Amino acid sequence: MRRVEEPAEQADSRATSYTTLAAVPDFRHELEVRHSRFITVLRRAGSEDEARDLVAGLRREFHDARHHCSAFVVGPDRTIQRSSDDGEPAGTAGIPMLEALLKRETEPGVTDLSDVSAVVVRYFGGVLLGAGGLVRAYSESVSAALDLAPLVRRSRRRICSAAVPHAAAGRLENDLRAAGTVMAATSYQDRHTVLRIAVPDNAAAIAAATDRVLQLTAGSATLTPDGTEWVNEPLN
Repeated sequence: MRRVEEPAEQADSRATSYTTLAAVPDFRHELEVRHSRFITVLRRAGSEDEARDLVAGLRREFHDARHHCSAFVVGPDRTIQRSSDDGEPAGTAGIPMLEALLKRETEPGVTDLSDVSAVVVRYFGGVLLGAGGLVRAYSESVSAALDLAPLVRRSRRRICSAAVPHAAAGRLENDLRAAGTVMAATSYQDRHTVLRIAVPDNAAAIAAATDRVLQLTAGSATLTPDGTEWVNEPLN
């Protein structure tokens, strides 16, 4: 079931959709390369502060590790991009990790992954990997984690509301869901229930949703367009 979440900070972005991690606990994956352990941790992060919180937490958890390299990309338009080599030779860790995020294809030819913070914790195994080996190891660590991590599409949607009698609200909501409508949070008032639906942010979609509500309620309820919110939807 798809639900509307809180609006993203970048509500005025040019992008109308992008791909991100599902809202689940941190995703972890480990690779071993010539006896060195590379522990990748991915977290959904809607701000730079949230992205940096992951780095700080893992420094405490893996306090005995030699390196805690990181990269993150934030915002529907991917306007915030940061990386850190954390003591590895310059350009061998953070940048390859960031490129693994930025170049990730979420659909054929589509690279729109964002709101993701990645940290690779490295325990040195005693064998030097060289610059090329480090680049490959850090890049592959992030890519392998993304291969398995749950992803969702976030789409900007127009929120529309319809006030209906309490007794009719449940049936109307079920009918709307059955028709594939994405529902937002329902509000219960003293005299009626306000059903909120999320439709693509364009005039044709709003008109179609309005007609659907009119048909399902025999003309007794109409939709009122309101602001926009970001909605999580399954990837195709």
